[in-house]
Amino acid sequence: ESNMEEFTYGEIAVGLDSQNPMRDDVREMKIKFSKIIDDLNEARNEAGHSEKGRILSVAITEAQTAQMWAVKGITQE
Repeated sequence: ESNMEEFTYGEIAVGLDSQNPMRDDVREMKIKFSKIIDDLNEARNEAGHSEKGRILSVAITEAQTAQMWAVKGITQE
C-alpha cells in the first residue's frame, strides 16, 4: 500500500502539496488556480499539437504566473 497521493496536473503546477504547510488563504488561492489550470490542460490535450494547443500552453503558463503573484499579494506584509 502506498501513501503517495495522486495530484492533478494543476495541483502540481501550482505546488499544492498536503505535506507542505501553508496558510489557509494561500491554499485556497492555489486550489482555485489549480482548477483553472486543470481545465486548460484538458482543453490543450484535446487540441493536440496545434496552434490552439500552443495558445492553451501559454494560458497555463500565464495562470501559473498569476497564481504566484496572487500568493505574493495576499502574503505581503
